[in-house]
Amino acid sequence: MSKRIQAKHKLDRRMGQNIWGRPKSPVNRREYGPGQHGQRRKGKMSDFGTQLRAKQKLKGYYANITEKQFRRYYAEAIRQKGDSGENLVGLLERRLDAVVYRAKFVATPFAARQFVNHGHVKVNGRRVNIPSYLVKAGDVIEVKDKSKQLEVVVVASQLAERDVPDYIEVDHSKMTARLTRIPTLSEVPYAVQMEPNLVIEFYSR
Repeated sequence: MSKRIQAKHKLDRRMGQNIWGRPKSPVNRREYGPGQHGQRRKGKMSDFGTQLRAKQKLKGYYANITEKQFRRYYAEAIRQKGDSGENLVGLLERRLDAVVYRAKFVATPFAARQFVNHGHVKVNGRRVNIPSYLVKAGDVIEVKDKSKQLEVVVVASQLAERDVPDYIEVDHSKMTARLTRIPTLSEVPYAVQMEPNLVIEFYSR
């Protein structure tokens, strides 16, 4: 697994948006890019720049997925029937770490990746420690018994800043969740607008 050294708030500053909707994001105070000329860097963006920005935003949202892995999701999205942008979002939301985050077992996508990596999660009764594992509709995800009282789990389940989406059924008393269906783009509770169609265009160039 590659190490991700990017500070979590750097993406927010670069995009000028609060990507995850977090109260402590620096964008809440400064809605402009980082650096000496951040406030003046507001020229018209090219089509390529717009597409690249959409890709970096979506890729970064899921705890900064590696380029190699993200390109594989694109390849699978265009191979599947239907709208490729919708397919891409569906694949990303099926990631085990994404489901763990959506279920409010942990507070952030980065914490979800680490939580899965450290072996705290089971899928259909079997321990899975691969964050990119693709969950299928109907699969049951649960926090291991020994991990249910961890502070990160207890705190996250009580967070008021976001709700569990309709396509995931959660029982926080048992710390179990079930993906009921693959969501569409409009169902995914992104804090900012995501444009997967531009990501498809970027890779199709």
